[in-house]
Amino acid sequence: MNLTSHDLDWAYIRSFLAVAETGSLTAAAKKTGQSQPTLGRHVRAAEEALGTQLFVRTTGGLELTEAGLTLLEPARAMAEASARLMTLSAGRDARLSGTVRITASNVVSHYLLPDIIADLRQSEPDIEVELVPSDTSESLIFREADIAVRMYRPTQLDIVTRKVSDHPIALYASKDALIRHGNPQSFEELAALDFVGFDRSDMIIRTMRALGFPVDRHFFAVRCDDQAVYWELVRKGCGVGAMQTIIGDADAEVERLDFQPELPSLPVWLAAHSALHKIPRVKLVWDYLASRLTRK
Repeated sequence: MNLTSHDLDWAYIRSFLAVAETGSLTAAAKKTGQSQPTLGRHVRAAEEALGTQLFVRTTGGLELTEAGLTLLEPARAMAEASARLMTLSAGRDARLSGTVRITASNVVSHYLLPDIIADLRQSEPDIEVELVPSDTSESLIFREADIAVRMYRPTQLDIVTRKVSDHPIALYASKDALIRHGNPQSFEELAALDFVGFDRSDMIIRTMRALGFPVDRHFFAVRCDDQAVYWELVRKGCGVGAMQTIIGDADAEVERLDFQPELPSLPVWLAAHSALHKIPRVKLVWDYLASRLTRK
């Protein structure tokens, strides 16, 4: 592998890494926001600079060659070093204006954060907000977000965390569904109702079994893993579903069931990289989220 005389642009390495981690130009374009032709040019330029082929095309997409596999970990190390450099540099930004990027689950992004962000923009018009709804863990190390709202405590190094609340969970059904079937007053009446469940995730099944419901996935006539869509299915009368009471109690389409098994609360954590947490605008948004997400 002979490096040619011209520079190996860092952009080429980032594109190589994105394609290597996603397995296709299409998926890498979606992840990075760049076009497929641009990513393709970057990969070809990297191969020319390195004097070796990095990928082979297969029926399943693009697979790394032996040379590409050799370069994968060094490329990841470069990306982490670059992200750390940018994060430390950003930590010296003292402005109370600019962009703050927040990531949260689809449910929190859809049902809780819009009101909070609207009020924040009224009080802090110089702060721009980018919201990333995602049920996967966006990386704070690689600056995919400045602040994360999590339902668990992040444990990565260099991450500042703060538990802001425990959100109670309750069972709900649409008002029309309860008119049709009645509001359950006992375990047996509850078990006789239709439920909305998850598809691939077994979280609800495990929870219900722990509560004494010996169910499998076929107990749920309607199933969806997207939790925002899951809640919409509950709202429209497809069955009983669980939701944070801060969301469910405020929803005029649903009613909390009279009979409630004891469900665990959902912890709410804020997380940010330690360097970014010190930036005044990030700290301001952090404190605002903490105050608004607190459940008394």
